[in-house]
Amino acid sequence: MANVLQAERRLEVLAALVNGTSIRAASRMTGVHQDTIGRFGQVIGEGCARLHDRLVRDLTSPLVDLDEMHSWVSRRQIHVDPTKHDPATSGEQWTWAAICRTSKLIVAWHVGKRDQESADALVEDVRARLAVMPQITTDGLGLYAQPIAANFGRAVPYMQTVKNFSSRPGRPGTSEKFAVERGVDFIQKRAVFGTPDPAKATNYAIERSNLTARQWNARLRRRTLAFSKKLTRHRAAVALHYVNVNLCHIPRNMRVTPAMAAGITDTVWTLEQLMVAALTEPAGEKPEPQPLAIPKPAGPARELPAGRGWLRVLPGGSAPSAPSAPQPPPVAPIAPSGASPEPEPEPPPAPRRMVQLSLFDE
Repeated sequence: MANVLQAERRLEVLAALVNGTSIRAASRMTGVHQDTIGRFGQVIGEGCARLHDRLVRDLTSPLVDLDEMHSWVSRRQIHVDPTKHDPATSGEQWTWAAICRTSKLIVAWHVGKRDQESADALVEDVRARLAVMPQITTDGLGLYAQPIAANFGRAVPYMQTVKNFSSRPGRPGTSEKFAVERGVDFIQKRAVFGTPDPAKATNYAIERSNLTARQWNARLRRRTLAFSKKLTRHRAAVALHYVNVNLCHIPRNMRVTPAMAAGITDTVWTLEQLMVAALTEPAGEKPEPQPLAIPKPAGPARELPAGRGWLRVLPGGSAPSAPSAPQPPPVAPIAPSGASPEPEPEPPPAPRRMVQLSLFDE
């Protein structure tokens, strides 16, 4: 018979892991061997990933932010020797994540290198979980534009917010990044696709989520010994953190969990419920992309047929003026006797008649 931890002891270990405790510290707190904690963390993390695939689907998120966060596995990138170590599983590993800004729900994540393949994987996963065309905001990384255009189309409202850290040189002895005068020109916004609203383009939600991840997940902290030694366990730890935040955590400025705000669940999950669901979750299918509905824009608008979008009334237009009454033809002056009459002037061209094009099936 296999030696299995009791449910109470498993819950103690899980509570330590989701609150930013390293494996060795959790071992000292609970009396469970660190190898057992490592295996348990991997199993429950993989179960959380399957649970996320089943629950997070058909979202109506109007605002989605994307960002990436640096970490490493096994060793620093500078110490990776291709002849001794596998570059794919050692060195730098970036956590790519997407968040719904209105509900604070982590829509999708991906752990991999900072390359085009990882950007494609994240955007494809986000696209498969949405049912409404969102406004997307990212930083100035150029890897996002290609997968966003391929998965959402070039009509999607997509804007980049770029932080200008070179506005002025740093003071002596101070890093230039933290010496910038954060004035009007510190953040520059630029539209990439569609017609995004600049007032709604910001990365504060995903940046705050990254800060929470580093605080609650010891494997993501900088300059510590709690970094992951295996890529599989690193991915499991990231999945455990994000699912715990979605289902069990109530943000400070909200009264419900992100999953409740997104309409996925109607109750706050406990750690015990999360542990039982993750350990018993069977393998399932990944979500598949569905047709996206285009939300109605603010202000007067009329829906185009076949769900092709909306016809908006833009400010600055003027209504056509009423036609003026016809004027009598001018009377030609009488020429004096003996003089040849002057030729009559040509009539002015008739004004062009405006024709409204029909965009509807009428």
